[in-house]
Amino acid sequence: MDWSLIFDSTIKAAVNKEAMVFALAAVGLNLHFGYTGLLNFGQAGFIAIGAYGAAISVEFYNWSLWAGLASGLVFGIIFALILGVPTLRLRSDYLAIVTIAFAEMIRFVVRSNRFTWFTGGSSGINGFSDDFYDLNPFDPGKKYGFGPLTFSGFELWPAVVGWTLVALCSVLVYLLIRSPWGRVLKSIREDEDAARSLGKNVFVYKMQSLVLGGLFGVLAGFMSAVWTRSVQPDTFATAATFFAYTCLILGGVGRVKGPIIGSMIFLALLSFTDTFLRQAVANDLIPDSIMSGSQVGQTRFILMGVGLMALMIFRPQGIFGNKRELELDAR
Repeated sequence: MDWSLIFDSTIKAAVNKEAMVFALAAVGLNLHFGYTGLLNFGQAGFIAIGAYGAAISVEFYNWSLWAGLASGLVFGIIFALILGVPTLRLRSDYLAIVTIAFAEMIRFVVRSNRFTWFTGGSSGINGFSDDFYDLNPFDPGKKYGFGPLTFSGFELWPAVVGWTLVALCSVLVYLLIRSPWGRVLKSIREDEDAARSLGKNVFVYKMQSLVLGGLFGVLAGFMSAVWTRSVQPDTFATAATFFAYTCLILGGVGRVKGPIIGSMIFLALLSFTDTFLRQAVANDLIPDSIMSGSQVGQTRFILMGVGLMALMIFRPQGIFGNKRELELDAR
């Protein structure tokens, strides 16, 4: 067993691209679900809008990458309005149904053969983030960091920008939730009828929360696209939303630091179980009659699912959460 490889890959996974992207997406879901009580199951749709907004703008319209980011944010607002207007006056489960359906619609449209000329179809779009890397202050061929946290200059630049965005979005959420606006959101989560009786326009506050949290998802998609220099439609399947929810629940719902720490722990555990099981199979500690190397990918998610079930039984509020934050009014 190469324990050095196992622990190095685990530590690096906690701060890599996937952790940063899921942290941004989970910050948005925390605003939706943790503070407002909105069941948004379509955050993958917002992520796709951010990624494709940048890629299409550069590849097919010859805009700058920053204009692509702006277009992604605009379309993210439009997407949130389309979702929210017909559903936010109804029960939260209607929002869950509509959001997951719209997110899947976006994915099927961008991977459709009919729109290959525009979206790249199932092959996606590649090589459009030169504007981003032109600003890279680090030497792409040089190594930075120490031990398992060693990155090339090419890897370090998007990591610095991405985690800076995570920090800024979290600070914004922290300030908003402690403002009168944030206290209204919490009152809506607890009892929207009581908030309405005090003269608050519940629909408007819900819409504002849906839009802002969706824009965090757009930023997640943008950073995912520029880091990999590629967008692929199946990256934005429903599982992306569920993974972001897992990060949120793991870290703690209704806590500003919950999505960040939860995403780091989630990706670290996935990497640890994957590398550990592969090492165990390769060293015959797990015989082929029990599990082969090709089954490791599925087994790690089974183990994560069992762990999440145990967390929900023994600590449903998550690692840093407060149990009262989960007592949502879902009428």
